[in-house]
Formats: sequence, C-alpha cells, structure tokens
Amino acid sequence: MSLRTWIYTVFNGELVGLDEFQNTYYRSKKKKLNKRERRWVVYNGIADASSVPAEWHAWLHYTVDEPLTEAAAQSHSWQKSHSINKTGTSEAYSPSKKDLNDEAGVPKTAGSYEPWIPN
Repeated sequence: MSLRTWIYTVFNGELVGLDEFQNTYYRSKKKKLNKRERRWVVYNGIADASSVPAEWHAWLHYTVDEPLTEAAAQSHSWQKSHSINKTGTSEAYSPSKKDLNDEAGVPKTAGSYEPWIPN
C-alpha cells in the first residue's frame, strides 16, 4: 500500500471486512451528496486483482449493497476454491514438453499433414 492510500484509509476509511487471503475492504465514512460511497481493497502483499474472491468483487463493483455473509460465501461441493492468477510465476500452467515438437512448438497430431504447394 502506498503512503497516500494508507493516509486516505486512516482518515476516511471504515473497515468492512477481511477475506481468506487477508485482503481488507473499506468504504468511505462519509457519503458525499448525490454520490455513491467509495469502496476499496487493501491487498495483503502484492496488489493483484485476481486475489479478490467473487463475493468481494461483487461488493466492490456495487453489484450488491452489503458484502455477502460467511454462510452465503461458502462454496458448494462442486465448486473449486478461489485461487489467484499464477501467470508469470513458477506455478503457472505449462503443457508438458513431451507433447510438443522440438522444432516448431506445435502439438503433435495422430495423422501426418502435408501442406498444399502451388505449381
């Protein structure tokens, strides 16, 4: 968090909640005339928007008026738990190298392909 965000949060922020990634969510203490309250998140660690779970994303974007309760945020047995985007890290998805041709980096196919060459 930058110094400016920290100062703004201390003087103008009202703590709303905390998620499973320890991100904290705030809203403005005072509502300005004819304007919506400001809502923001202070990330735990690196500022990465993909670390915001769906229930808090809905609240941040004014889809719901109040953040979902713990009971409503509980996932069903068929749902995966939320995970952050790992692109650019050592944990990023990469297809196994044995499935790729060494020369072209193109997936192997069952049949051979011969391109048409005009006369």
